[in-house]
Amino acid sequence: MNHAATDLDHARSGERKALGEREPSVEIVVPVYNEERDLEPGVRRLYAYLESFFPFPALVTIADNASTDATPTIGARLAAELPAVRYLRLEERGRGRALAAAWSESDADVVAYMDVDLSTGLEALLPLVAPLISGHSDLAIGSRLAAGAHVRRGPRREVISRGYNLLLRLVLGVRFRDAQCGFKAVRGDVARRLVPLVQDRSWFFDTELLVLAEREGLRIHEVPVDWIDDPDSRVDIPATALEDLRGVWRLRRTRTVLRATTGDGRAPHRAATPAGAPAPSLVALTGLAPARLTGSEGHGRVHK
Repeated sequence: MNHAATDLDHARSGERKALGEREPSVEIVVPVYNEERDLEPGVRRLYAYLESFFPFPALVTIADNASTDATPTIGARLAAELPAVRYLRLEERGRGRALAAAWSESDADVVAYMDVDLSTGLEALLPLVAPLISGHSDLAIGSRLAAGAHVRRGPRREVISRGYNLLLRLVLGVRFRDAQCGFKAVRGDVARRLVPLVQDRSWFFDTELLVLAEREGLRIHEVPVDWIDDPDSRVDIPATALEDLRGVWRLRRTRTVLRATTGDGRAPHRAATPAGAPAPSLVALTGLAPARLTGSEGHGRVHK
């Protein structure tokens, strides 16, 4: 008996039942600010991956938060040329602002984001979204600090990353390992509930989103990733670190949750899924047939 095929049939059947017999859709947001150098090669590489390997209908959204270089021109041209790409312009800066705007207006079953330089290997995209589509988890995050991850970056960034995530565990009691890897996905319905509650609209957006999710008792799945540091990153490390510390202190003082909580300000415990732990139907999902890009169904999503 072909067990992989049987698992695949069960997974697809469960997904169709949960989604009313239609294909689950994914929207991948690429937030950018003055990325004229990396935008086109990054989006074209992502487009090629979706065309060849991704089995679900997908839309790529370039979310431009107030770029002042050639990024708007390049983004608009890519959206006009590629049917599965759209361009969204914001007049204020902030990665969190870009994600909030794109995710809030999305009708996709799963919303995700990744950095434009594609520091994270694209082979992790399907393991990232599959647990959300199957119903196994509510959020999924790439983790550079989990067993099985392969990371290439300088010692300074390594120390800062590990120190920050240790601080989150000590001060806020979080269970996830890597708050700020630029590779995350959320079920669409969860994003529409959580995003309006996130106060930060800059770099702390990710951390606050995950903390609120844990406090609501949502399940976070962690995926170990291959990650290569971009030496030309736009991140201002000292300013970002200060902003993050302020955000951590704010969350430490407030215990805002979405529903009734226990005495310590937490919802009933549902632990984060350890990185590398199997998600239902994940193996089967990675064996799906290649995808192709079309311009149908209004948004030009990817179809298998």
